[in-house]
Amino acid sequence: MSGSDEVDRIVEGWERARPELDFTPLQVLSRVRRLARQLEPARKAAFSTAGLDSWEFDVLSGLRRSGPPYQLTPKSLLQITLVSSGTMSNRIDRLVSRALVERRIDPTDGRGVLVVLTDEGRRRVDAAIGALLVAEAELLDGLSRSDQERVAALLRKLSHSFDSA
Repeated sequence: MSGSDEVDRIVEGWERARPELDFTPLQVLSRVRRLARQLEPARKAAFSTAGLDSWEFDVLSGLRRSGPPYQLTPKSLLQITLVSSGTMSNRIDRLVSRALVERRIDPTDGRGVLVVLTDEGRRRVDAAIGALLVAEAELLDGLSRSDQERVAALLRKLSHSFDSA
């Protein structure tokens, strides 16, 4: 295992200043925050290779993951991306103007609308996910596959505690 990091130095300082406190949460979540700051630029760079912004990737990847025929209702996209309906409507408009998605009448409900991934949208989201996986693998290069799986399991456990709260 490698030596100490900046979080260790911060915690050591706090332990000297406030020895009565338990700094375990700071050790975990400060590292998560620092890692997130490294991840965001890597994600933006990966998406930009496909000519996408992060929010565009979020919407297009939701459609791509839905499987053929790569279409969802705006409400389903809201649930996937966790944005307001106004924001989603604006995002769909912008993606339509870039020919990455189309709006179609829902054949099962003539009043409903489906958002459909275009071939260009599919090409771009596929390129983006490929670039993202390369970038993220590089960020995790210092961990073995089994270490990565253990970290993923622990973060999943932590995520469940947030989701249930």
